[in-house]
Amino acid sequence: MITRTGSATWSGGLKDGKGQVSSKSGALNALPYGFNTRFEDQPGTNPEELVGAAHASCFSMALAMMLEKEGISGVSIETRSDISMDKDGEGFAVKKAHLTTTITADADEAKVLEVAEKAKAGCPISKLLNAEITMDARVA
Repeated sequence: MITRTGSATWSGGLKDGKGQVSSKSGALNALPYGFNTRFEDQPGTNPEELVGAAHASCFSMALAMMLEKEGISGVSIETRSDISMDKDGEGFAVKKAHLTTTITADADEAKVLEVAEKAKAGCPISKLLNAEITMDARVA
């Protein structure tokens, strides 16, 4: 089993509090987050943005692996994952993840899009998310 570690600190209440998020590797190092970066679009990061980055990178790697297994070369992938959160009872829940990806590959467009659908369902972060996952895929 492979384990990766992320951590966060928080002080104060919900709206006046402030936090920092870090990763064991140091790729994230005390990045600020808070109510204003999560709900008011202020500078800093937020959990949904981090999940989106994780999802986009995971999908892109899974797709590259699957295309390679199909013998498809000349691969270049650009992906964005939009994580949508909505009211859920008294709180909030992530309800949807939407992948937008542009794929360049030396292969038939239909085959590339078929493999992209498999990667969308099969990447580990897609499996982690208990949300509707949709995708707009385009072969360049």
